[in-house]
Amino acid sequence: MSGYLFLFCPLRDSRVESIDDQEDRRLKPLDIIHGNGSEPPWPAQKPRWLKVRAPGGPNYVHLKELMRGLELNSVCEEAHCPNIGECWESGTATFLIMGDVCTRNCPYCAIAHGRPEALDEDEPRRVAEAIAKLELNHCVITSVDRDDLPDGGAWIFAEMIRETRSRRPECSIEVLTPDFRGMPEAIRTVVEAEPEIFNHNMETVRRLHRTARPGGRYDRSLDVLRTAREIRDGVLIKTGIMLGLGEAAEDVDEFLDDALEAGVQILTLGQYLRPSPDHLPIARYVSPEEFADWKRIGEDRGFLHVESGPLVRSSYHAREQVVELRARVAELAAG
Repeated sequence: MSGYLFLFCPLRDSRVESIDDQEDRRLKPLDIIHGNGSEPPWPAQKPRWLKVRAPGGPNYVHLKELMRGLELNSVCEEAHCPNIGECWESGTATFLIMGDVCTRNCPYCAIAHGRPEALDEDEPRRVAEAIAKLELNHCVITSVDRDDLPDGGAWIFAEMIRETRSRRPECSIEVLTPDFRGMPEAIRTVVEAEPEIFNHNMETVRRLHRTARPGGRYDRSLDVLRTAREIRDGVLIKTGIMLGLGEAAEDVDEFLDDALEAGVQILTLGQYLRPSPDHLPIARYVSPEEFADWKRIGEDRGFLHVESGPLVRSSYHAREQVVELRARVAELAAG
């Protein structure tokens, strides 16, 4: 079987609120988004374009059994990704490294938060072993935030890249990292291990950032992307945001300009889907036509590739992006 794999990693920050502090903030975001703390009306049923087929094919079952056998976590499951059936059946999976408990408590996210267990230093070997067994051609490595670790887990990302290269050298690698508290040396550790794509998601626009990501900072995330680009010219820089949290068109416009200035080349835009009634409400469902408009605007603005649609997530069609962009970068280099 050929396909591609994904993994994700979190970080530690003495300047970020404690878990308890973040918990205290969780009832406040509605005041910021909607003005008076009341939830907006939104359809009881998802629109037709968000309906997906239930998973259950043979490749899906095989991937699930393999990850259980190797004691690996999947962000596809932990984050309730709507594309799990499509991706797993095609041999694509997103692995969640450094545990399944995040040290940050973002009110849009389905992943559990709290105090994580000790770091599993053998995880890079097991993940690379899974990549080799599946004969993957592309993998994405992502994680929970691990603010309990001095470098936020940067060395684990780098080790994951090295282990994968040694077992499956033909597999291209994308890392989807936390913000490493903006620490340049942590970013350097990951980028110098030479992934094909360095991805750090902004998640939302500047105006809503403190609401949706109380442990993050909008400008710090831009600095992470900018620093990665400066460290190694050959790495492709990627980010993404969710739509439907209450952003206005001018907010998205501002984000596009900020991301381009930071050196971003690949952009993903997808619909925010509320994991439970305890999470941030959906302000609206964004139509496929509006997503298509943002794709056109983004590519006209200068992004090399924009993946934009209601079901788009950061790792969606990731391998196709690598194939397309390698060709485009070579074409641009040739003049």
